[in-house]
Amino acid sequence: MRRRRVAVARYVVEPRGPFSLEEARRFLAGSGPAGHTAEARAGHLHVAVVPDGSDVAGGACVRAEGARVTIDTFGAADPEATRRQVERMLSLDLDARGFAAVAERDPVVGGLRERHPDWRPVSFASPFEAGTWFLLSQRTRMRDAAAIKLRLGDELGEVLTVDGEERGAFPAPDRIAALDRFAGVAERKWANVRALAHAALEGRLDGERLRSLPPEEAVADLQELPGVGPFTAQGIVLRGAGAPDLFAPDEPRIAKAAAVAYGLAEEPARDELAKLAETWRPFRSWVQMLLRMALADRAQRSG
Repeated sequence: MRRRRVAVARYVVEPRGPFSLEEARRFLAGSGPAGHTAEARAGHLHVAVVPDGSDVAGGACVRAEGARVTIDTFGAADPEATRRQVERMLSLDLDARGFAAVAERDPVVGGLRERHPDWRPVSFASPFEAGTWFLLSQRTRMRDAAAIKLRLGDELGEVLTVDGEERGAFPAPDRIAALDRFAGVAERKWANVRALAHAALEGRLDGERLRSLPPEEAVADLQELPGVGPFTAQGIVLRGAGAPDLFAPDEPRIAKAAAVAYGLAEEPARDELAKLAETWRPFRSWVQMLLRMALADRAQRSG
């Protein structure tokens, strides 16, 4: 990784609706694919990102101060671009106040929200990073894919000093696009990753662009890229761009999670799940993530 001396800019954000920095910090500290760059120290969240459209990294130290969130930005990337990327990553750019109405309409969602009252989804640092992860993990053990993703960062990414701590950013798309091969990745899979990098350089994976499209249209557009099927495209829009209202039925665990949460005798069929998800609008993505969290918690308790 390259090391770069950094400058600092400060921004103050007033979240619209509940927000818990501690929830976000815990998620990133414990999530290998999305969060290996996260600072685990309580009270601070340190991340390094490559803003969409940039070829250099920016870092951020995020702190909660009463009802406000302070974001100190570091690095050569445009500070405003870094701030926007971090806000989207933490769902701070969204108005969460309407989620309470979804919880009131649906008692199951209400129960999930009671367990995590100040929770907001946390995304990958960029749609490109999310897409690369989903491609690398296709037909590969999670542990092996995570090791490859980490090695990509170590060999091709930048290291920034964020509030006195070194943090690594996932590589910019141009660095991956320039490599014909990468050790440990099959030739066809690497070709798909490079095609994704070229799409990012063309702006097709820009988070703001993907958010501006109807979610289903964004998913369809991404499926035109090599190796990107429904599950990967939905993952990029939901976990990369942070779209709040995407119905993602191709997530293999969501039907089981819904069956467990709603006490159903069997997993709902796709059309039944879609009908159920209508009550979650305009936060279908959020509810699906809470359902998955509840299923994971249940498995951990029973294991």
